[in-house]
Amino acid sequence: MPLVKNAPEHGAIGTALKDKIEKHIAKVAVVGLGYVGLPFAVEKGKVGFPVVGIDQNAKRAAKANQGENYIKDVKDEELKDIVAKGKFRATADFAVLSDCDVVVICVPTPLTITKDPDISYIVNVTEQIAAHLHRGQLITLESTTYPGTTTEVILPMLEESGLKVGQDFFLAFSPERVDPGNKRYTTKNTNKVVGGVTPQCLDIATTFYQQTILNVVPVSSPAVAEMTKVFENTYRAVNIALVNEMALLCDRMKIDVWEVLDAAGTKPFGIQSFYPGPGVGGHCIPIDPFY
Repeated sequence: MPLVKNAPEHGAIGTALKDKIEKHIAKVAVVGLGYVGLPFAVEKGKVGFPVVGIDQNAKRAAKANQGENYIKDVKDEELKDIVAKGKFRATADFAVLSDCDVVVICVPTPLTITKDPDISYIVNVTEQIAAHLHRGQLITLESTTYPGTTTEVILPMLEESGLKVGQDFFLAFSPERVDPGNKRYTTKNTNKVVGGVTPQCLDIATTFYQQTILNVVPVSSPAVAEMTKVFENTYRAVNIALVNEMALLCDRMKIDVWEVLDAAGTKPFGIQSFYPGPGVGGHCIPIDPFY
């Protein structure tokens, strides 16, 4: 059953692409083989999709081609298996995009020295995709970014080809929600939000993610999906800061903060438990609120 309500009609190009995806014969390119891209590529390869990973780190690509795992969230035997079966290979050459049906962008989005969003990796990759764009391709962006990036930055670059979104090619945003080291929630069982530029884009992107992810959540636009990710991590950062301030206050007042938090956690609504610690860390939480 389709997840997109009132799924739109597709032309011949969209119908053919959707059919390839449903049959797991669509050729998938994953750009960026880090803690987001490699686990995603492995999940696609496990169900039969032919996957090529693109990474400018030659050593990383070489390891992946040998089935040598370098990401803790990927099982060694699963990577070795899809490499042995010819379902996965890695390269630094963007020319392979000319032969791909789906391109998934999983590159970093850091901050500049002035704490402004730096989407240069996204722009550079999009330039490469645009150079190899052809009819019948789905492009999805997973990198965390500010609302408007998909339609205001990526889309114009791709449409310079003369191809029309929603008819000739398809574009969507679906934020990664990877929590490195989390054994309970993985790429497969973490809910996946997807926003398409057009109804056709949303339908095809939803179908693509549905093949390997248990619950896909379609939303009305890429901007909604982009803001969803920014909100999620800003919410987390704010609450981590709040509970640490509360811990400092409790310490000055000789109150046991842990008892306070345990007591507050008994309220059945309106509160989510956060606990004192060293503060925000990792790549995402300290950075994403600036987006």
